Amino acid sequence: MYKQLYAAVFGLAAAMQGTAPAQEAQMEPLRPDQVAFRALYKELVETNTTLSSGSCTAAAQRMGAHLKAAGFSGKDLTYFAVSEHPKEGGLVAILPGGSSSAKPMLLLGHLDVVEAKREDWTRDPFTLIEENGYFYGRGTADMKALDATWVDMLIRFKNSGYHPIRTIKLALTCGEETTYAFNGAQWLAKNKPDLIAAAFALNEGGGGRTDGHGKLMVEAIQVGEKASQNYRLESLNVGGHSSIPIRDNAIYQLADALTKIRDHEFPVKLSDTTRAFFAKAGAARADDLGAAMVALSKNSSDKAAEVIVSKDRSYHSMLRTTCVATLLEGGHANNALPQRAAANVNCRIFPGETVEATQAALVAAIGDTGVKVTAVPPIRPLAVPPPLDAMIIGPAETLVAKYFPGVPLIPSMSTGATDGIFLEAIGIPVYGVPGGWGDPDGNGVHGLNERRSVRSVYIGRDFLTELVKLYADSG
Repeated sequence: MYKQLYAAVFGLAAAMQGTAPAQEAQMEPLRPDQVAFRALYKELVETNTTLSSGSCTAAAQRMGAHLKAAGFSGKDLTYFAVSEHPKEGGLVAILPGGSSSAKPMLLLGHLDVVEAKREDWTRDPFTLIEENGYFYGRGTADMKALDATWVDMLIRFKNSGYHPIRTIKLALTCGEETTYAFNGAQWLAKNKPDLIAAAFALNEGGGGRTDGHGKLMVEAIQVGEKASQNYRLESLNVGGHSSIPIRDNAIYQLADALTKIRDHEFPVKLSDTTRAFFAKAGAARADDLGAAMVALSKNSSDKAAEVIVSKDRSYHSMLRTTCVATLLEGGHANNALPQRAAANVNCRIFPGETVEATQAALVAAIGDTGVKVTAVPPIRPLAVPPPLDAMIIGPAETLVAKYFPGVPLIPSMSTGATDGIFLEAIGIPVYGVPGGWGDPDGNGVHGLNERRSVRSVYIGRDFLTELVKLYADSG
């Protein structure tokens, strides 16, 4: 789920704009290793992994076959699935390291993609098409380019005889894109924690942003995310005939409750990540917003700065838990007083805050015992913010300076959610990697005509290969 990071990071990118080229530079002719990678990427994109008609299990088996052909043994490849969801399986692959004391690292990637209807798209969403400097297709950005990078990386490591100091693990899972689907990362965390045990994990969620014309403005490393949790609000009433209305009406009661939630503002919270983000991003601006961002990073109680920063909707969400009504239902007949009215409220909970405390805050904001507030399964774990670990941030900064001179690397917290939350719940800090980049329009992620810059894919692959080696040999 890349989309949640675009707005916040592009706010910084927009402030740093200079003169930009009309489009990205063309790629040089592909090297043989890039040709092989492109074929792997194409195979993944063209393997339908939607929940409705696709199969993550098939994608996992195809990636496993490539790893086996490269020399991975059966004991290094673990396929998993449950009988109730046979098409939502995944794969864990292991490249053993040479040190018994250095803890493994984990590469995480979800294989599933958001639904895509051919009749809505300009191009076939399940055919990798290269046009005008972009790859088009469902999953090209979210997140099969990264999945292919991880698999291709392990293949090349194996073929070259590279022996890392720390063991490198790869988990390809399903279910990230659909709340109520079988979630492979969650299943592994609960049922096979030893299989994926690691000092840290690398995941989606980071990356650079352009100015929309091919100029890279900023790179980000995701350090933490919110937890997504749904709550059901429900009002019950005996109802009656609509010809004799009364004020005691389930729909009115629910409407009053939703209005109070709309007007409720959760308090400002800063994590180490968001404090660093606002300090660095604010310093890059020469306006009142930048000054307010810096001031708030120094003092979260600065109300004047909070008002200014919160005018930006993405920054507003980075500062606090947010809750919003997303679904509504009510009544049973057009000539009857409603007996029941209900709504779904989706909350994005700031790291460190609990599902229960957020529920209690909703109840208090509503102030009406006649409106029942219930947490809707699945109940996600507490969002645990990873540390701003120099061992993780330092190598990333070094490579950003090498690959993208003059482009800053900033830590950022996603206001959305990834599968990283399940790993953090069992003590594995998760970081969204930089290296690739996207455009300010979101590149069609979760929408129509999803695309990824060709240069972003290939350069991001080279960047991440170096980054993983730096981490793997730091044990």
